[in-house]
Amino acid sequence: MRFLRPIIRVYREAYTGLPRDAWLLSLVEFINRSGTMVFFFMTLYLTKKLGYTTSQAGQVLSVYGIGAIIGGYLGGKLSDVLGSYTVQKASLLLTGGTLIALGQVTPLWLIMLLMFCLGVVGEMLHPANATAMSQICPPATRTRGFALNRLATNLGVTIGPVVGGFLAMIDYSYLFWVDGLTCLIAAITFFSLFKTARPVVGHGPSTGEPGAPAKSRSPLRNLFFLKIVGLTFLMGLIFTQLFTTYPLYFREIYHFPENFIGYLMAINTVIIVLFEMILLNALKKQPNFYLVGIGALLLGGGMAMMPLGRGFLFAGLTVAVWTMGEMLFMPALTTEIANHSDDSTRGSYMGFVSLAFSFSFTVGPALGAAIYDGLGKDIVWLACGLCGLVIWLGFSALRRP
Repeated sequence: MRFLRPIIRVYREAYTGLPRDAWLLSLVEFINRSGTMVFFFMTLYLTKKLGYTTSQAGQVLSVYGIGAIIGGYLGGKLSDVLGSYTVQKASLLLTGGTLIALGQVTPLWLIMLLMFCLGVVGEMLHPANATAMSQICPPATRTRGFALNRLATNLGVTIGPVVGGFLAMIDYSYLFWVDGLTCLIAAITFFSLFKTARPVVGHGPSTGEPGAPAKSRSPLRNLFFLKIVGLTFLMGLIFTQLFTTYPLYFREIYHFPENFIGYLMAINTVIIVLFEMILLNALKKQPNFYLVGIGALLLGGGMAMMPLGRGFLFAGLTVAVWTMGEMLFMPALTTEIANHSDDSTRGSYMGFVSLAFSFSFTVGPALGAAIYDGLGKDIVWLACGLCGLVIWLGFSALRRP
């Protein structure tokens, strides 16, 4: 058993030192995400179950993106005003109810209306959640705090698609009930664990925290930050394909059933659960922008590999590559934004980053579906690889003011 001691020590170092509330916040995130299944199968639901075209399915998800733009901004702004905990509680309650209602309607206009509402109330959660974690964790542990939260997210997301794959083979309506009820359970858990409107202890930028802006500086007046937002939008274009053309490609080209698509997402989570915390702990001395750039390159590269082979093993390899990129990109980016703001403006900064992802969700599904149907199914993934290269070059060229 001696050979296990160094491994155990590495994992212990990666997980120790985080505040108790960071673990509790991650627990709520796990409960919420363990029911996430509607988005992974929404395109298949609209095309296979309801008979809409791929382009119409892309339009439905783009409508969600429009709502998410509003929700991302509101979530960040209201976190500064009302408190990040209050915003998360409201978001979970409203999202649960909207998901259940969405599964009961079939007219396209009504689906679009509810998807817009879902975008608003659902996306409010993300900037509020990131704001809370950055307030809970001091600067020295923020990257690991965000990584822990992502670990909980991905662990839950593994359960959701796998269970959702089997439920979809029985009846797609079950997806909406399970997803909605887990949101409501997460809301109840949140209310019981956190009684205040925001974390009691905050951690603003210290004198040793590089790049901390003046307290009154608005995100819109921060050109350096706006460049980051633009590159984040490009990254979001890649991510949106996971919910739109990605499941279609594996069903139509690889001929995988729905539960196999769930297994692929499980590979993503297993890698994150086993390696993300120790990877980021080992790379904690590396600049955030270096990690973000390499992460974008790997994320796009993993997508670009998909047309080059077939079979479940090769598909799993592509998932492993883009998962490595995701592990580097997301926590490092969120840490950079948290360090670039203080407690009075952090929600607004997180809201703008969430807004960039939301805007990409407006453009990405329709753009990906148009390329998928018009230019060819393989072209989508080559475009993702090119986009990752552009993001890597962009962050490599950025220099702190």
